[in-house]
Amino acid sequence: ERTLTLYRQLFDHHARRVAVDRHPGYRSTQLGLTLAEREGLTLVDVQHHHAHVASVLAENGRSLDASPVLGIALDGLGYGDDGTLWGGEFLLADYRGYRRVGHLKPAPMPGGTRSILEPWRNAWAHLSTHLGWHLVEQRWGDLELARWLRQQPLGTLERMAAQGLNSPLSSSCGRLFDAVAAALNLSRASISYEGQAAIELEALALKAAGEDRGYRFAMTTDEGVVALDPAPLWIELLDDLARGVDPARIAMRFHIGLAQAVTDMAAALCSRHHLDAVALSGGVFQNQTLLERIAGPLRDLGMDVLLHRQVPANDGGLSLGQATIAACRE
Repeated sequence: ERTLTLYRQLFDHHARRVAVDRHPGYRSTQLGLTLAEREGLTLVDVQHHHAHVASVLAENGRSLDASPVLGIALDGLGYGDDGTLWGGEFLLADYRGYRRVGHLKPAPMPGGTRSILEPWRNAWAHLSTHLGWHLVEQRWGDLELARWLRQQPLGTLERMAAQGLNSPLSSSCGRLFDAVAAALNLSRASISYEGQAAIELEALALKAAGEDRGYRFAMTTDEGVVALDPAPLWIELLDDLARGVDPARIAMRFHIGLAQAVTDMAAALCSRHHLDAVALSGGVFQNQTLLERIAGPLRDLGMDVLLHRQVPANDGGLSLGQATIAACRE
């Protein structure tokens, strides 16, 4: 608040509109609402992932009248239009609007914020949602991962997820990274800084740089919206754990498989909607291994791939997208 006051004085800035994230719980959103009420300004709420895509469009100088792009926003989470938490999004978007045309298949976040701090909760949620815990116990019950998870209060988590009690559904790509990291016993019990499990997972994968195999994803379509289903990934990953495959190779196979799945889905959606440009944004794209394995193949397919270079791909770049979108709403 002090910085905002200082900058408005330094630049003699007189706002007409205030742009905020659509999530009502964000401190910045609450500050924006207070400012709008106090100064009689127009409040513009902007969907989180639309702001990510607009941010990379603005950084790359995409014109206001340019045709829409396929915006791929992969991050921890953002407030979705359907009341769930998004984070693995494929949006048909420009500055003025967006339409969700694809996403990662959602899984619950048991405990809400606690699932961000304790990655094992995501591992259990993904296994239970995409495979069924009974199958995991039956087929991979002797794995160290299954034995470890059995020592946790799974009955409570099952009831929470079944009743939707503090277990919001999320299509978050960040939570998928957490789940895979936890399966490999990377920061499984808890993290001490944001993104720790995902960062450790990429670092482990780089130890198997020569790996060329990737885990599979399935694609399903519901009312024209495509979903990436990680069920095949989990079957192959658990089988590799059972065979004693080097965890570094498993980590790299996850990266390769996810990159291939995102690329294939992007190609299919661009063909379906007659698009020639793809914009990549969101904190997950700070993962260089994943970014390069998506951007390169998309360029090879003839796509114009828009990336961040100066503006942060994570939420540090949201304000540019929010401001640009708000400026378009006269």
